[in-house]
Amino acid sequence: MPLDPYINRLLDSDLPCADKPPLVARINTVLHARADHRGLELSPFPSRAVLKNEIHELIVTAEEAKPGDSVNQIAYLCFFEVLESGVLWTGDLLEINGKPYGYLAGYDFSHMPNHMNIVIQTREPLQTGFELNLKPDDPLRFVFVHGKKDLWVGPSVL
Repeated sequence: MPLDPYINRLLDSDLPCADKPPLVARINTVLHARADHRGLELSPFPSRAVLKNEIHELIVTAEEAKPGDSVNQIAYLCFFEVLESGVLWTGDLLEINGKPYGYLAGYDFSHMPNHMNIVIQTREPLQTGFELNLKPDDPLRFVFVHGKKDLWVGPSVL
């Protein structure tokens, strides 16, 4: 079996992605729940390809989180539909309704093949999608920011 380049640290860069277009999606289902001991196990992989029309779940945490970490304190935002196939990359900036929200921290596969849990890191108090007044069909974009988290953002900007 071939060695995985990320798990086995075979690459000369932690961020081999040089550029990509934003991944565009729309909210399908707004969620309203929290967990203090969720135990999400983030995949060691920094990227995931997603296909047009796939449905995935957005979860938010304020914990420091990166690929390979466990995440416990979370709030559920929404399920979303991918509008055009593309690649998600850890560190992507999530925009909701055109406003910055947080950064993609990683992926949990506990519900696969049904859907992937995509964990977003914020520095704001955790709020559910319902508390943020999210609505079905609200637009989402995952924007590649070249590994920079210069501007920390959160729910207060929505």
